Amino acid sequence: MSEQRTTAVGGMETSYGFRNVGAGDKQGLVNDVFHKVANRYDMMNDLMSGGLHRIWKDAMVAWLNPPRRPGWKVLDVAGGTGDIAFRIVDASHGNAHATVLDINGSMLGVGRERAEKRGLADKTDFVEANAEELPFADETFDAYTIAFGIRNVPRIDVALSEAYRVLKPGGRLLVLEFSEVEMPLLDKVYEAWSFNAIPRIGQAVTGDGEPYAYLVESIRKFPNQQNFAAMITRAGFDRVTFRNYTGGIAALHSGWKL
Repeated sequence: MSEQRTTAVGGMETSYGFRNVGAGDKQGLVNDVFHKVANRYDMMNDLMSGGLHRIWKDAMVAWLNPPRRPGWKVLDVAGGTGDIAFRIVDASHGNAHATVLDINGSMLGVGRERAEKRGLADKTDFVEANAEELPFADETFDAYTIAFGIRNVPRIDVALSEAYRVLKPGGRLLVLEFSEVEMPLLDKVYEAWSFNAIPRIGQAVTGDGEPYAYLVESIRKFPNQQNFAAMITRAGFDRVTFRNYTGGIAALHSGWKL
């Protein structure tokens, strides 16, 4: 199996890490990964990013800059544990309402429990559904966010089209995802850490290194910054830009429905 990245043309639909799988098979395999790691999601992201995912998520919400007015609605996709949704509600001083959508019930269970503990149950909804077929009317949300989840969606182009559909005119898309490191030395260090250390640590801590191996491989298959920006543009978004974090280990993509 080639380790080459997919492009704006596609390829993630049948890519389960470095394995090719049958059309329609990827979603079930990905679901199994996240059932296994749901209760260790923060640790998983700490392993994948060296703890930097927390800073990147804060930067994502700062760039979104949710208004401090009632009635503003955000859809956070593949965010079952509530990481992004809670940050957005807090940044709006409790005025925003966040709908968290995830295809994985185990992840949503973690998020609901956290929302109760944080006193945010009335500011958040949790919906189990597929990013490729959103159960919402056209032009429902002011913003659509997804952090470290788009690469796990089999048909990324369909998910982006759905994001465009449910956004109001003037609505904004923000996608935070691991990307292509653009610093040669950092690239080598990060690759060595990812492929050698992360699955072994996952095995030692959880007793199962396979989910972590998949997650590392999926990062290497995901389109680079320019190709993913092209996919967002193709879905209909305007003013598409991106920001690299930590030399391109992660990138935050922005687009507007104008």
